[in-house]
Amino acid sequence: MLKALLHYSATRTVKFSSLIRRDCPCPSSFLASFCRPLPFLIVFPRSVVACFHRHTVVAMAERPTETTSTSHKYTNRLAAEHSPYLLQHAHNPVDWYPWGEEAFAEARKRDVPIFLSIGYSTCHWCHVMEVESFEDEGVAKLLNDWFVSIKVDREERPDVDKVYMTFVQALYGGGGWPLSVFLSPDLKPLMGGTYFPPDDNYGRPGFKTILRKVKDAWDNKRDMLTKSGAFAIEQLSEALSASASTNKLPDGLPQNALQLCAEQFSQSYDSRYGGFGSAPKFPRPVEIQLMLYHSKKLEDTGKQGEAKEGQKMVFFSLQCMAKGGIHDHIGGGFHRYSVDERWHVPHFEKMLYDQGQLANVYSDAFSITNDVFYSLVSRDVLDYLRREMIGPEGEIFSAEDADSAEHEGAKEKKEGAFYVWTSKEIDDILGGHATLFKDHYYIKLLGNCDLSRMSDPHNEFKGKNVLIELNDTSALASKLGLPISKYLDILGECKQKLFDVRSKRPRPHLDDKVIVSWNGLAISSFARASKILKRETDGTKYHFPIVGCDPKEYLEVAEKAATFIRRHLYNEQTCRLQHSFRNGPSKAPGFLDDYAFLISGLLDLYEFGGGIYWLVWATELQNTQDEIFLDREGGGYFNTPGEDPSVLLRVKEDHDGAEPSGNSVSAINLIRLASMVAGSKSDYYRQNAEHLLAVFETRLKDMAMAVPLMCCAADLISVPSRKQVVLVGHRESLEFDNMLAAAHTLYDPNKTVIHIDPTKNEEMEIWEDNNSNIALMAKNNFVPDKVVALVCQNFTCSPPVTDPKDLEALLSKKPAAV
Repeated sequence: MLKALLHYSATRTVKFSSLIRRDCPCPSSFLASFCRPLPFLIVFPRSVVACFHRHTVVAMAERPTETTSTSHKYTNRLAAEHSPYLLQHAHNPVDWYPWGEEAFAEARKRDVPIFLSIGYSTCHWCHVMEVESFEDEGVAKLLNDWFVSIKVDREERPDVDKVYMTFVQALYGGGGWPLSVFLSPDLKPLMGGTYFPPDDNYGRPGFKTILRKVKDAWDNKRDMLTKSGAFAIEQLSEALSASASTNKLPDGLPQNALQLCAEQFSQSYDSRYGGFGSAPKFPRPVEIQLMLYHSKKLEDTGKQGEAKEGQKMVFFSLQCMAKGGIHDHIGGGFHRYSVDERWHVPHFEKMLYDQGQLANVYSDAFSITNDVFYSLVSRDVLDYLRREMIGPEGEIFSAEDADSAEHEGAKEKKEGAFYVWTSKEIDDILGGHATLFKDHYYIKLLGNCDLSRMSDPHNEFKGKNVLIELNDTSALASKLGLPISKYLDILGECKQKLFDVRSKRPRPHLDDKVIVSWNGLAISSFARASKILKRETDGTKYHFPIVGCDPKEYLEVAEKAATFIRRHLYNEQTCRLQHSFRNGPSKAPGFLDDYAFLISGLLDLYEFGGGIYWLVWATELQNTQDEIFLDREGGGYFNTPGEDPSVLLRVKEDHDGAEPSGNSVSAINLIRLASMVAGSKSDYYRQNAEHLLAVFETRLKDMAMAVPLMCCAADLISVPSRKQVVLVGHRESLEFDNMLAAAHTLYDPNKTVIHIDPTKNEEMEIWEDNNSNIALMAKNNFVPDKVVALVCQNFTCSPPVTDPKDLEALLSKKPAAV
């Protein structure tokens, strides 16, 4: 253990948290112990592990996510919680505690170890372990007699999850959910793993055997266990709280890191099926962001050929994802990942953080290509969220489960049951158009999950079809002698019929928890789409599941979501956030990601047409973030406030995975804020960004591929002058809306849009206080019946223009060499 920890501390070349944001599709390592007398590193044979990549059918009883008057044989403390995940376990025979002092005190009083189980409500293998072990009275007796058992929703308490997931990954090289860790009463980790099968199998110990061995070790080798756990936390704390010896990156490193990261992604590019890396394939939007950013840099420096190569990889990958089964063609949105290399058979869970980021990268692709293929996918995602994932006050929910019952009254749930189709169902529902639809989506009588040996190795989907587009739409329409418009009309009508039928099936569980950070990502995507998608040509046709609304409606969605957070999860007196909401705010405070992602969303909300108050709130939140999380001496942001003694690790997260890291997003936020304000405030933001990036110098130099968004941030701050687009006029006018859309027409990450209405005294006062130059520009360029635009860079501004096309022309000019 000492050797492993010291190696981890010394190198940090592998960021084990790269797996913990659901990047790991299934448990990759089951139980390992650093105690020599307990050598049960459970690693199943390859043939068995493969089955975890294609989730098996699991028996699960229907369960409410709320406590009800229904009688239950068992009810534990979790029945009083708000988390959907904890409520799922409220009627286990296990005597569960929520994370808190009551549980810790009980463990100290009884002098027994803690069994900590961490998961989330839409986690497939969490459900498996519940049914196999936590509903088993024999297992429950062992847990109740020998341990204090604690359940944690990792989405509600990511800080707790981070501590013990980092421990498991650092010691054993892998992790996943459910996370299962044994702790001392003072919360030091003793040993851990992920999913445990209930009984001994494949020559490996099952959960009951493990519980007995842990009990024996606690009784007979306690000193060794507790000393090892304390040392592990000490070493991890040192390794994960890096600081910078200098206040900025060395010259040339940002450009080198950006180039290295792009090269590494290019080397992992799948030219046959799109994406970066092999199966299972995840839609990691930060990879797309990096490649698009790098291509723009190449284009601006005259390297058109290289720029096109990078864009080609991105666009092909986005097309393959949108045409694949990972995309829900009937209801919209994207599933979590595909188990095969062809983006075909997914893990059917749908996560909010995926939707927000994916809508953004498809919008970016549209702004670069002007190809409505990408704008339609962006609309598809956003309309799915509006239809299925938004609450009565505009709050945006977290996730939909992968598993559901095949029919009402079924005692079993199966993964994907809500989404898959038989050929006969298609025939019965679509009648005369069934053949057209089946040809388009590769629907076969015996099922279509045969495109890859990885798609369905255990015949779970025998006879079932996951919709995928394999052929060119124009060619299929031509083959039938139909105009492409008519062909698409028929497809849309067919999808509407299937959607109506599907809506009558038992739905997957909805996790209606509202998480601030994930709402921040969604707020960004709705706000940005409200202007970027205005560029669609007149007459663009929309087909179900796309609504085809005026893009300005998306801005309203973003504002409602932000308003909900402000009303329910923000304390006006302390200026602090709470992390999540369900039937009231959670006990957990806001974490770094909550502040960083929400600030980013609010900056987009302002830049893409929202009122000045969103920008003001963003600056207030940045002040609070600096107060709570900033390491003023060492640089960078810790992921937690550090105020809860039960959270043993306070780390500086850097890995850009399924979600970007809070530090990467914060660096970009600081750069954006520095370009909006002036004087000492601007210097303060920029210096904090430079110091932050210096903390992660080694990562940028040696492991750029792990921090793609941070590579973009490092390059952004190395640009001598950020472009400013200043719009002056009445915000409520149509002309203003059109000019704002023109300001956002072209893809340019190195651009800040500032809009100001000089007739609003309060707004002018804000700019006078924060950037008097902007206030002066507004006064000098205000024309009552027009909207005036100026483009400023390198301390000079263009002549004012009042026509959106003239603004587009200004913005399309190649930057002059500096």
